[in-house]
Amino acid sequence: MENTQENRLAVIGIIVEDKDKAEEVNSLLHQYGQYIIGRMGLPYRERNVSIISIVVDASADIISALSGKLGRIPGVSSQALYTKA
Repeated sequence: MENTQENRLAVIGIIVEDKDKAEEVNSLLHQYGQYIIGRMGLPYRERNVSIISIVVDASADIISALSGKLGRIPGVSSQALYTKA
């Protein structure tokens, strides 16, 4: 893992509206697995979506890259929320 002085903590919120993209999302999360310190997934069957929260400890560039790659998957939305320090 990188030098923690340069790292930030962040929560990445992911909404998967196209269930056929779940495998692509999971594959991308696996690629960044070394930075993920926690994950929670909630299937919301009434709305036919899945909501995933990922807590990461990584540089701002890595967090931004992961969130951006997730958001570019059709049927998937992603947003990162960073700690202030």
